[in-house]
Amino acid sequence: MRSFEQFADQVAGLVDTAADYKARLVVFPEYFTVQLLTLGDLARPIPEQVRSLAGQLPAFLELMSGLARKHGIYVVAGSIPARGENGAIHNDSYVFGPDGRQGLQGKLHMTRWEREEWLVSPRRRLNVFATDFGRIAVAICYDVEFPEIARAAARRGCDILVVPSCTDDRQGFLRVRYCAQARAIENQMFVIHACTVGSLPMVPAVSLNYGQAAILTPSDFFFARDGILAEGTPNSEMMIVGVLELDDLRASRERGTVLPLRDSQTTAEVLADLHEIEL
Repeated sequence: MRSFEQFADQVAGLVDTAADYKARLVVFPEYFTVQLLTLGDLARPIPEQVRSLAGQLPAFLELMSGLARKHGIYVVAGSIPARGENGAIHNDSYVFGPDGRQGLQGKLHMTRWEREEWLVSPRRRLNVFATDFGRIAVAICYDVEFPEIARAAARRGCDILVVPSCTDDRQGFLRVRYCAQARAIENQMFVIHACTVGSLPMVPAVSLNYGQAAILTPSDFFFARDGILAEGTPNSEMMIVGVLELDDLRASRERGTVLPLRDSQTTAEVLADLHEIEL
């Protein structure tokens, strides 16, 4: 990549296409912004490069806010390294409303390479975003492997969980994908999984990527047979589009074959009265 403007043109083209499909919500993958590292000195230690990338945050926010306003849509802008208090670097996902206003969800659990190689620190707060079609939450990649996060969001009325992810091999991708599907089932919510694909051989930790975008549903008669509303081709850059029938989702929480979100209250009672039996 030769300039930020080239990156901006790429992103704008994708959002413009989504708007042509009358999309109301557009989701980008985790760390899709790391391609901007190629604008700097790739010979420097990777923690320094990541901190330089955080310097692109103002331009990135202006770009995404402008696209959301231009098309009057919601945008979950993948993630980008950003500075927090005391100079700490976080992996942050910004969510934009149709008027350009923004909210932030930081990644709550760091993978080993983020913590040990990139020196990225976790955030400590889960946020819920109110839209004109319902509430959404964001679980960035590894975060979806912790079921209590999605359950807390569902308890706050979230119908949609957005999962931007970045995984370098099939095993890592499947950890995220299987957990995303489980979160859809146990919380009776839609899960939108957006993955990085392609390769950046010059950038450690994202030199290879394995992904397959999907829109996942609960497994019940209200929804697609396999619990997959839409799905991309593995390792292909593409856009998937789906219609989320939120009325069906809410009805499934009342009249589904099983009611795991409601019945989870029983689980909490059982665990609160946990006993050990010696045999």
